[in-house]
Amino acid sequence: MTLKKAGLIIFLILLIDQVSKVYIKTHFMLGEEIKVFEWFRILFIENEGMAWGAKIPGEYGKLILTVFRLIAIVAIGYWLWDSIRKKMSRILIVGISLIFAGAMGNIIDSVFYGVIFDDSYRKVATLFSEEAYGTLFHGKVVDMLYFPLYKGYLPEWIPIWGGDYFTFFDPVFNVADVAISTGVGLLVVFNKRAFPKETKEETEAHSTSEVNSKEQDT
Repeated sequence: MTLKKAGLIIFLILLIDQVSKVYIKTHFMLGEEIKVFEWFRILFIENEGMAWGAKIPGEYGKLILTVFRLIAIVAIGYWLWDSIRKKMSRILIVGISLIFAGAMGNIIDSVFYGVIFDDSYRKVATLFSEEAYGTLFHGKVVDMLYFPLYKGYLPEWIPIWGGDYFTFFDPVFNVADVAISTGVGLLVVFNKRAFPKETKEETEAHSTSEVNSKEQDT
């Protein structure tokens, strides 16, 4: 798979992700919800930290998280470039491309949204507002996809949680999160195709090639 095709995958995912986020920010108030189906809703929330609402505590927690994401995206980018250079399997390159695009999508929110949007609390945000809600590297990630497939009280016979109110699936996420999850899923499910092991003949040929190369150098 070529770098151009991987770049196209990344571009399309980033485009869909950012268009959907900008639309939600400029058309929904924080917490506003639209029911598409009983099991699918558009619910606008903002995530200040990591997945599942977790946060790094302290004054510099958000900055540390954003810097870590920037370092991670460089590492993922190198992994993608190196895999293409070595002509690794298509499934591996597609998986890394999806992870890279998803990570980049959320990084854009974290880095820039704080300075290009005003607050969404009790009002619809304005793009390129003069009263930005945050600063560079302190933006909030926009989430909007909500799939409450089941809501109700669990049967009493279930240990520990019996009788409790339960929602499945409760997390709210975005297109970037879907890309990351899909990319990781591909690498896990198709692990043997993504990371094929060398056959005995290939290993011996590789070793022979290295020996010949060293002999030529000497």
